[in-house]
Amino acid sequence: MLTKERYKSDPCGTLSIPYHKAGELKLPEGICVVHDSEFDPAAFTGYADTPYFRLMHGLSDIPAPDEAVFAVSTAGEEDILLIADVINRSYADIGITRERLLSMRLSAVFDPALWVIACEKSSGLPAACGIAELDRETGEGALEWIQTLPGFRRRGAGKRVVLELLSRLSGKAEFATVSGRAKGPDSPENFYRACGFTGNDIWHVLVKG
Repeated sequence: MLTKERYKSDPCGTLSIPYHKAGELKLPEGICVVHDSEFDPAAFTGYADTPYFRLMHGLSDIPAPDEAVFAVSTAGEEDILLIADVINRSYADIGITRERLLSMRLSAVFDPALWVIACEKSSGLPAACGIAELDRETGEGALEWIQTLPGFRRRGAGKRVVLELLSRLSGKAEFATVSGRAKGPDSPENFYRACGFTGNDIWHVLVKG
């Protein structure tokens, strides 16, 4: 069993997910997750391979956010439907429900300050949202949901949210992690690196065909 100390020595290289989720994860038959250092394509013929990056931030030297265009506020329970709407309108293949979001607020890793919404100052329209979790046992902050509406992409809304969450995690967490699909034009890896995340860990999610 992976110890907390071992995990903290190399969070992104020891697990593909945050430590607090590891005990709950049961992979269905025909699915496996392998670190790139142990991945041999020849051993997984007949599997569909989707690689994911996992990056870490030491929560120091957090860049100052550009506050000129977007204002960030804490999202309360009354904003659940708004957050669900932003997430669901950001990606066609994601359908999150109010009930799921409410259940996340009952989790041991919930921190009310780590649910935020960014709105355009000039119009007041919501542009992006972010949800991070705080594992007080390991000192890990994990960015879980970072979504920007299509009309506000490449205008700084997403970066405003991420830097705000990192600032709020500083002093509460020892480090922060994030993961996402690697490669391809829609990979957010470069975006997170621009926010100060570092690392080179790739995890392969393999599904038997």
